Amino acid sequence: MREYLGEIYRLAHSPAGVSTSELAERLEVSPSAVVRMLRRLQQSGMLTHTPYKSVQLTPAGEREALASIRRHRLLEVFLVKVMGFGWDEVHEQAHGLQLTITDAFEDRMDTVCGYPTHCPHGDPIPTKDGRLAAVNDQPLLETPLGAQAVIRRVKTDDPAKLRYLAELGLVPGRAVQVAGRAPFNGPVRLRLMDGGTGRAEPVLGTEVAQALRVEVTA
Repeated sequence: MREYLGEIYRLAHSPAGVSTSELAERLEVSPSAVVRMLRRLQQSGMLTHTPYKSVQLTPAGEREALASIRRHRLLEVFLVKVMGFGWDEVHEQAHGLQLTITDAFEDRMDTVCGYPTHCPHGDPIPTKDGRLAAVNDQPLLETPLGAQAVIRRVKTDDPAKLRYLAELGLVPGRAVQVAGRAPFNGPVRLRLMDGGTGRAEPVLGTEVAQALRVEVTA
């Protein structure tokens, strides 16, 4: 149930919103299974659901959702920092593991990893008491030409895209400048501002560029 609530919370804060088909795809279950679980969650007081319309988490449901998100993102950090997995591998690994670990294991991961505040993809990790830090970023594709910015989040679970972005050096914390943009949804050219690894001026197609969220600095 926590896993469902966590995905509902994520989808509720996305532009597309919550739909049974999207929820089924994210959780790799059938739409009919989603409908049954939504009914159970509503009966448990975790959400309100109007068929073919909205899904709204109750305060109790939101607390459980944030607990699920916290565990998933802590697992991602643990898998990268301690277990040596790549950031392109950890979403699926954490997806399977989060249903099997205990609260004590979760607390130990937090300690071992140095009480991280963000997952490897830049998303904030909810605190143990259910608080989630606000994000202050915007889509790269909405960033003006010539603006300088810092990549804060990478919003994709696609392993191939994550590997490609890592090869280009486009990871959370990297400072970039929007150096060029072709018209009519054409590619975006970035300039890496802080050295490090990656191509000096990577060019991104729209499909990849739309995964990046940045904070404008100048």
